[in-house]
Amino acid sequence: MPVLASVSGRVQPLAVAARLVLLALVAALTLIATGDPGQLRWIALLAVAALPAVIAADHHVFAPLGRFAEVAITGLAAGSIAVASDLNNTLDAGFGAEAILPYLAVPLLTAALRRRPTEGTALLGVAAVALVVGGTLVGEVSPITQPGFLAAGGQWLVLGAIITFAADTMRQFMQPAEPTPQPYAEATRLLTQLRSVARSLPGATLDPGGISEHLLEELRLVTPSDRAAVLSASGGGRLVVLAQTGVERVDWEVTLDADSAIADAWATQQPQVANRSQARSSRAGATSSLVVPLVAGVRTIGLVILESDVANAYPKEVVSEVTWVTDAAALRLEAALLFDDVRSLATNEERQRLAREIHDGVAQELVMVGYGIDNAQATLPEGAEETAEELRSLRAEVTRVITELRLSLFELRSEVDRNGGLAAAIAEYARTLGTSAGLRVHFTFDESTARLPAATEAELLRIAQEAITNARKHAGASNLWVTCTVDPPYAEIEVSDDGRGFADDRPDGRYGLTIMAERAERIRGRLKITPRHPSGTTVAVVLGSSARRDSVRDSVSAPEGE
Repeated sequence: MPVLASVSGRVQPLAVAARLVLLALVAALTLIATGDPGQLRWIALLAVAALPAVIAADHHVFAPLGRFAEVAITGLAAGSIAVASDLNNTLDAGFGAEAILPYLAVPLLTAALRRRPTEGTALLGVAAVALVVGGTLVGEVSPITQPGFLAAGGQWLVLGAIITFAADTMRQFMQPAEPTPQPYAEATRLLTQLRSVARSLPGATLDPGGISEHLLEELRLVTPSDRAAVLSASGGGRLVVLAQTGVERVDWEVTLDADSAIADAWATQQPQVANRSQARSSRAGATSSLVVPLVAGVRTIGLVILESDVANAYPKEVVSEVTWVTDAAALRLEAALLFDDVRSLATNEERQRLAREIHDGVAQELVMVGYGIDNAQATLPEGAEETAEELRSLRAEVTRVITELRLSLFELRSEVDRNGGLAAAIAEYARTLGTSAGLRVHFTFDESTARLPAATEAELLRIAQEAITNARKHAGASNLWVTCTVDPPYAEIEVSDDGRGFADDRPDGRYGLTIMAERAERIRGRLKITPRHPSGTTVAVVLGSSARRDSVRDSVSAPEGE
């Protein structure tokens, strides 16, 4: 009974209607064929046998049992009704079985539509056995020997076989052909819609960090908190901090397998209230924390954490108000995160495409030019020293260009590894370029286990690459100092050299500064370029809030000149 109750909400109107119509039909035919109301007991038994197949239509045990009971009762009833019709002289020779046998189509068709050919075969076998038993043991006369009973039984068994084995083929034949998928056309349509929607948004922005900060400002009006943060999932199965407020940065718990309200809220998609901090470092004194999941559809896309240094700061009415605000913000944040993913995928694909084209095109052609110069040098006649010197200079220049191309390919293919982190990616790039240029590279890294969003890490890596490349190409430096500090949502990347500085006015340098400034602005960071004492230049990009600031809202700035 509990199982039947659990599936009672799945009653299928068409199945109920089909059985009611067939039951009414065979009841009328039985009464006409026999003239005996007592034979309607078989109809009552069929109605009872049909209940499991109707009420528990999706159950893997009760529904098939109901169908087997239906065919068994139908076969037994056929013999009884055939005998009654013969005795009352309404239909002789066993043809009275035709009154009840049409009901065989119901359980057989149900099994066929549910794509259960094995069950359908078994139902046919049970029906044949039931017809033999009903034609032999039911009633005073054995109709199994009468031609009408044999004809009626054989006819409906053949029809049942057709229903069982041809239903799936007929369904496939009648089903309209699905249109050929056109993924690129569909992607173009969706991206076009996304661009139009993005332009119509307030501020024309789909920045996860900005949306997260705005959400925290909204929540500050709902309930005061000493610390707050918005976290989202990263590709490595950890959480990343999109924004946070408070007098100091907090090392929030970013793993989902820890025993915390953060993990519970993510798993249950329900707000969680706790009397302890959700930071990995313990806090003294009373603390109340509220973790609210950001759910878009059926997927958890992030979490909002609020903490206060008082007990019981988040009663049910406050939780309801906070949830009302976060529910509205979840869709905005999901759109921003999806847009970030699409942009990152497109950017990475374009970088890989450019790397392939450079490697297979210009780089190979330059290598062939170098081989040609080598051959020309080898075949020079004696005494052509001036030509030989020019060829050597040309060969050195080609070698330099090939080296630059290889470094450019390395830069294009460099990515932040999901497990390695931002500091490791910057160190690998600086070490490779420092070795090629004879630079002595000094590293200082302070990277927490928490991660920045993947798109933000990618932009910081590109800014660091541009700064390191400028130092290698233009500064004439002997030493390079690279400092990387990551404490999400705060990060600072600093690249210093002891070269000439930016006194000269190089157009390519200005272009590099513009690119770095645009990248910093995209992730809402600050680009700072300052002279280094006694010589050289320091390029730094700062993202997020410092230890004693609520949020960073400064615009990107870069000094004129280089």
